[in-house]
Amino acid sequence: MALSLAATALFTLARLPAALLLGPMVAGILLETGGGSIKIRQIFFLFAQAVIGCMIARVISAQTLLSIGRQWPLFIGVVLVIIAASNAMGFVVSRLKILPDTTAVWGMLPGAASVMMVMAEAFGADLRLVAFMQYFRVVLVATMASLVARFWVHVSGAAEPTLWFPPIHGAGFVTSLILVGAGIATGRFTKIPAGAILAPFFIGSILQVSGVVALDLPPWLLAAAYACMGWSIGLRFTRSILLHVLRILPKVTLSIVLLMVICGALAVFLVLVMDIDPLTAYLATSPGGMSSVAIIAASSRADMPFVMSLQCVRFLMILLIGPPLSRWVAQRVEKKVASPNT
Repeated sequence: MALSLAATALFTLARLPAALLLGPMVAGILLETGGGSIKIRQIFFLFAQAVIGCMIARVISAQTLLSIGRQWPLFIGVVLVIIAASNAMGFVVSRLKILPDTTAVWGMLPGAASVMMVMAEAFGADLRLVAFMQYFRVVLVATMASLVARFWVHVSGAAEPTLWFPPIHGAGFVTSLILVGAGIATGRFTKIPAGAILAPFFIGSILQVSGVVALDLPPWLLAAAYACMGWSIGLRFTRSILLHVLRILPKVTLSIVLLMVICGALAVFLVLVMDIDPLTAYLATSPGGMSSVAIIAASSRADMPFVMSLQCVRFLMILLIGPPLSRWVAQRVEKKVASPNT
């Protein structure tokens, strides 16, 4: 807690967006790699995902849905490029024997980390390395997105003082809590991938668009969710895993950075073709976790509906075509490895 408060205060003074996420995340990494053994219970991670699902739903409107309907070919095209680039990067990393067998293929696919880890284990890949690559990419993308928001686009997440305990709107707040509870239950008792974030998002979006109720998420609740998310990510970087990957860490980092560069090029395309502001385009195409991108978008001046629309389309397409495509690429890698004369 002390490390989290200190890191958050430092990032806040540096005027970085999403300091409430980055502070606990860095604290978790420092504690765990320093020999700590604290574990965050799954229910807190599910709580964070459910609150973030409500946060995303809160900005969805009828105009957002119409925008998605008009621009669906562009959304699908951008997502297909990201999926193809990640699989190609994983194939190259595996062929160069930087990582064993097909581990890189599963580790490079952005989003749906839990799904990729399950598929990787079923395919015989090293689950520890896949988990490390998935969450290491989340850390790199979240950090880079915050730096882009702060220095490149000159967006400050600390420009205005936060009213931590504003008046609570009863119906909206109670509905939000019910959705959070539904998200936790979905994530815990069903096998729906990322159900904890998707259930509140879809139900909350319907309530918002139909005008039934306006969701109310006070800043203190969001701060608690951000902290739980940061700890859940940071505490996964154990000393044993880092020692295990220390030798290949520079090459893994380079492969992730190259994927981020490709996604950055897509962001430039969106800026030039659709006249979207650079920060919104960068966050929309970032190959990080949907939760962390949502937090950064909410902490900056990005067009959050557009960012989350593209991120959600990417997430759903990865769930549909990501595993089969990665399985096909992984099989190609295995055939190449098994046939050294090829």
